[in-house]
Amino acid sequence: MPRIISALLVVFSSAAFAASAWAEATKPLELAPDAPDRYTVTSGDTLWGISGKFIKDPYRWPELWRLNAEEVKNPHRIYPGQVLVLDKSGSDPQLRLETVRLAPKQYDSKLTQEIPAIPQSFIEPFLARPLVIEADGLDSAPRVIALEENRMIVGTGGKIYVTGIKDLQAKGFLLYRPGRALTDPVTKEVLGYEAIHLGGAKVIREGEPTILEIVNSRAEISVGDHLMPTKKVDVVSYMPHAPKAMIEGRVMSVYGTTGSSPAGTGGPGSIVTLTRGTKDGLEMGHVLALQQSGRAVTERFKGKNETFTLPDERYGLVFVFRVFDRISYAIVTKASSQEVLVGDTVRTP
Repeated sequence: MPRIISALLVVFSSAAFAASAWAEATKPLELAPDAPDRYTVTSGDTLWGISGKFIKDPYRWPELWRLNAEEVKNPHRIYPGQVLVLDKSGSDPQLRLETVRLAPKQYDSKLTQEIPAIPQSFIEPFLARPLVIEADGLDSAPRVIALEENRMIVGTGGKIYVTGIKDLQAKGFLLYRPGRALTDPVTKEVLGYEAIHLGGAKVIREGEPTILEIVNSRAEISVGDHLMPTKKVDVVSYMPHAPKAMIEGRVMSVYGTTGSSPAGTGGPGSIVTLTRGTKDGLEMGHVLALQQSGRAVTERFKGKNETFTLPDERYGLVFVFRVFDRISYAIVTKASSQEVLVGDTVRTP
């Protein structure tokens, strides 16, 4: 069915929000159906997946662990081989780690890498790329000033001449050029620009300019493109948790798990760009509720047509994994049969 995105913003009073936040905070934790008494963490697990085994609202995982605010930002590391025990003896359920004595060899092989918060394979490309930049955000980055043999474009295996490289110890470089504007679907304000990832390169001769070889290319590379050093991709192990304050924004673009499709639709596993960032109080690990914007319906009553706007309805959750000043990337962790569309609302659950 067609869905009409309403441009009207509903303003809640601070008192009303405080009441709803208090109600949510004091709402008893509800265990998931068939929640196990014990669970052994295995390779391939995620914090989100394990959360869903124990409680109906996975974003309330910190409450199940009895974590304070600081512990949420610096969570306990959970590793394959560890045993989680659900304690139901008190008024509220609590999760704890069981002390397991392992032989040194077993310890070394099993407890080496903490499990991530969400599937790494889905979000890995978005941890190092793409970038959100200001209008002139790439101006100070190293720049391609010439190509081998006076070519107009090059691809994998080609040579480029670059000025402005200072970090010669970098293991490699990624190539970018300024991309499309990222626009708030409601206010139409440009919040930033996306840098288009073109490929990777390595230094083959130092100097000014520096000579690099293209080791892989996703698009044609030309004079004027920019470079940035590659960065190590860290495991995203932030505890899923709801923001303490009300944060409300919109889905600005939707990406499938196999590529970019800003005008498309998404579902569980899709990556979305949100119109809120660190300046709005958003941080990595935050979970927001997805809401369908209320559609307009017309009903005929006593010979007259009356138009009503239905209320927003929650249909899913997103997990924020990368945050910029005014924009963030999130993965859709849960959604009903409802499609995720540009313009849908995200807000503190």
